[in-house]
Amino acid sequence: MTTPPAGRRDTHPRLIESSETIVAPATAPGRGALSIVRLSGSRAHDIGRGALHPWPATARTATLSRVHDSSDATLDQVIAIRYDAPASFTGEDSLELMTHGGAVVSATIVAALIARGARLARPGEFTRRAVLNGKLDILQAEATGDLVDAGSRAAQSVALRQLDGGLTRRVGSLRAELIALEALIAYDIDFPEEDDGPVAPARILQQTDAVIASLSGLLATARTGELVREGALVVIAGAPNVGKSSLFNALLGESRAIVTDIPGTTRDAIEAVVDTPALPIRLVDTAGIRDAVDPVERLGVQVSASYVARAAVILACGDSTESLRAIGSTLAGRATAPIVAVRTKSDVVPPTGEELAEALAATRAVHSVAASAESGVGLEPLLGLVARLAAGEAELQMDAPILTRERHRYAVGRALDEVRSFRDAWRERELPAPVAAVHLREAVTTLEDLIGAVDVEDVLDEVFRRFCVGK
Repeated sequence: MTTPPAGRRDTHPRLIESSETIVAPATAPGRGALSIVRLSGSRAHDIGRGALHPWPATARTATLSRVHDSSDATLDQVIAIRYDAPASFTGEDSLELMTHGGAVVSATIVAALIARGARLARPGEFTRRAVLNGKLDILQAEATGDLVDAGSRAAQSVALRQLDGGLTRRVGSLRAELIALEALIAYDIDFPEEDDGPVAPARILQQTDAVIASLSGLLATARTGELVREGALVVIAGAPNVGKSSLFNALLGESRAIVTDIPGTTRDAIEAVVDTPALPIRLVDTAGIRDAVDPVERLGVQVSASYVARAAVILACGDSTESLRAIGSTLAGRATAPIVAVRTKSDVVPPTGEELAEALAATRAVHSVAASAESGVGLEPLLGLVARLAAGEAELQMDAPILTRERHRYAVGRALDEVRSFRDAWRERELPAPVAAVHLREAVTTLEDLIGAVDVEDVLDEVFRRFCVGK
């Protein structure tokens, strides 16, 4: 494969020839109103003509048709859309059938198309063909999977921007900067006696530092990508029976934790995800942190301490100044994350401003909030505050390209290491220029691997391994 400009595989991609035509349902199995069956490959239209009556006369136009099996028995009345290569998702001749839902209809249609010469698609094979035929790059293919798997609005938003090519353009821009730097080195090596003279070493270092800053900035977004994917860990901590589980349930809007008046009811940490506009929050209700006698409860307290140490935000809960002071003392030396003092059960005895100020000091918190799980007072401001603190902790830049996978982080980190090695060798004059420039070429190749500008079958295998059949 040729190396494309601006990070794309090829401006005029050659369609990948395939003797196999694939078919699969594109919707989840089970009872539903509609199902979609996809057919793609060199024989898609021939197979479709044999099964559909009438055949769609015009490409990309919905046609009411009937699907028949090899015995000419009608299987379903469908909406058929024909796509002619290369103007399709896969870049091949394709057919999409919108069938009635249910377990039987789509299965019998898939079986009929297989009987006419198609084979069942493997996981992610439609998207893989789109990549191989130049319709998508690897980053966009990954974004397709991320969009299907998105469990939050933030994940959905990031995946859509990546699908639109935002990350591809950013990596392509960095690749272009590296190639421009390579060109300067090549000029200095090949034409040292030109009228303009050799390229000033300071100019090389200046451009190298600029590339390093750009790569470092992109690499820093990996933390944001992790939070978008996994959620920010927000831990509810406090002594037993101060209203932690009630607050947990109220923030979720459902009963996930057992709420009783008996201290020590929560024996283990309970997790749930709250979807906020900024990012998903992994809310954790922990066992009351105290010196427990019961062995099982003692294990729960140890788990709670582990969560506290890893938290992005901690909600230090107490139903009185004394209980808030106690949890503040317990968290001292254990917590590094921002703490929000939450005065629980505020509907019973509303705290005064002075008491909230005392709560702030007692827990070494950045904010204090009065909340009631019973009346709902303070819950919405508390959730908004937590989301802002978690987002600020990650320095989220949701409108910028974000590294969302470990593969991305590794590739950009490796490119950064190579450019730094070049800078050190160039600055210290440890190596001849042609040898030092090898580091730049390695950085370029690494970024090309990331966006799929070179043939990397092992990368494709890993990308599509987790895709669902039909996508």
